[in-house]
Amino acid sequence: MDQRKSWMVASKLEKRKLLIAVNCLAGLAILFFGYDQGMMGGVNESNDYIREMGLGYIDAEGNPVITRTLLQGGIVSVYYLGTLLGCLLGGSVGDRYGRIITIGLGAAWAILGATLQCSAQNHAWMICARLVNGVGTGILNAIVPAWASEISEHTSRGQFIAIEFTLNIFGVVIAYWLEYAVSFMDNGWSPVRWRFPIAFQIIFLLLLLLICWAFPESPRWLCKVGRNDEALFVLERLRGKQGTDAGKAEAELNDIISVVELEKKTAKHTTYFHMLFGLGSEKLHIGRRVQLVMWLQIMQDWTGIAGITMFGPTIFGIAGFTSTKAQWVSGLNNIFYMFSTLICVYTLDRIGRRWTLWWGATGQAIAMFLVGAFCRLGLNATASGDAHAASQWGIAAASMVYLYTFIFGATWLTVPWLYPAEIFPLHVRAKGNAWGVVGWSIANGSLTLALPYIVSAINEKLLYIFGACNIISIPLVWALYPESSQRTLEEMDFLFASDSPWVWDAERNFALLKEKNTGMTTNIHAGFDVEKIQDLSTTHKEI
Repeated sequence: MDQRKSWMVASKLEKRKLLIAVNCLAGLAILFFGYDQGMMGGVNESNDYIREMGLGYIDAEGNPVITRTLLQGGIVSVYYLGTLLGCLLGGSVGDRYGRIITIGLGAAWAILGATLQCSAQNHAWMICARLVNGVGTGILNAIVPAWASEISEHTSRGQFIAIEFTLNIFGVVIAYWLEYAVSFMDNGWSPVRWRFPIAFQIIFLLLLLLICWAFPESPRWLCKVGRNDEALFVLERLRGKQGTDAGKAEAELNDIISVVELEKKTAKHTTYFHMLFGLGSEKLHIGRRVQLVMWLQIMQDWTGIAGITMFGPTIFGIAGFTSTKAQWVSGLNNIFYMFSTLICVYTLDRIGRRWTLWWGATGQAIAMFLVGAFCRLGLNATASGDAHAASQWGIAAASMVYLYTFIFGATWLTVPWLYPAEIFPLHVRAKGNAWGVVGWSIANGSLTLALPYIVSAINEKLLYIFGACNIISIPLVWALYPESSQRTLEEMDFLFASDSPWVWDAERNFALLKEKNTGMTTNIHAGFDVEKIQDLSTTHKEI
């Protein structure tokens, strides 16, 4: 579709207004993602759902008793198998047919999954529906961050994505309070308690499907397929072309075209298999980038957010909170969590990705160890019959849960989603971002299945493991993850041009390549090819 049509958003808006509009569309997709994640917590507590799916029974006091824990966990975790399959599909379609078409495909697929879920009559139906819904979510997760990063300017790219993840947690908040509101219908027995929240997400998806076609395609993808005139039009609308903005769009377009020409030399090696093992990528080192983004997402899960979600009811139980009060405490924590993401909006581009992860891991480790220690003291007090002391320790543990989620929202929530959207070459950027979603899917799916058994076996000691994982992540980020902040997407290939995986070698090599290219425009690719990069890297080694 020609990007210069008069009815399209880019023809009506420009510069900041156009960027805000793009961010709203991307935010809508991420809002759905957050809602979809937060929804199943309330669904699993519905009496009718437990009976309909054959998960257990309701005791004489009206409390749900789950007898088929593995089935319940399987229904939740099969969603992550769907996201894994979906992200691979979305990355492939996104690189081949464009970002907007892929967003539309993901929205349509997720609508089908949501429809199947809200009409499920048994657990087999629900498992299949969850799988389908996960595929749609995976498609959107693979393409939306890549599209947003390619539209935004390099000086505010982090802020652009961070705002979207504020909306992600807003989706979690909507899901939580909506399910809380309907939980009182028919004393908790109404089918509406779980069918309506599942169906509600269709509203977001229908809006996304209807309006995405009016939004601009990524100018970088347009250049990749040879539609340079349209790419220039989109860039001029995004960056401006009057006064001090004159020439910015043309300079950026030239940089992108230079990268397209450079990457054509390795464009034949673009399958997921080639990417995973870095086959044929030469100085682009795509295999290394794949490993970095997958493990960053896995580390994110092992910093403890899944453990807090799983262990939260135990913590609130130790504090002596009633069921209703525990629901309010959890709901307020989600709101607190959402507002914490605004910190990342203002800090991510100022202090960079690495410092964000470092201070986040440090604070999260402290919070995790304290949660575990306070829980143990509370459990000991409960065992000795000291209810007052148990309540005090439980409240202390709950306060540390608030601290942990606040720090996580301000740091580790966003960076593992932003980094994959930044560091890959243009010709495989959507596929590269998909590898990050693969890591997220593997970590979430496995933890969802395993955590109930781990908690029952080692109790609060699980939190110490998560605390240790935070500490381990600090040297890993320091040694292996180069800084991507304040660098254009076109500079990323030279940032990873070094044969060494260590950050200090990558930065040294990057500085050398920039020095050899003084006088170029906003990026350093113009006039260079793979052989020249290899020559410069060899020179660096000799130095």
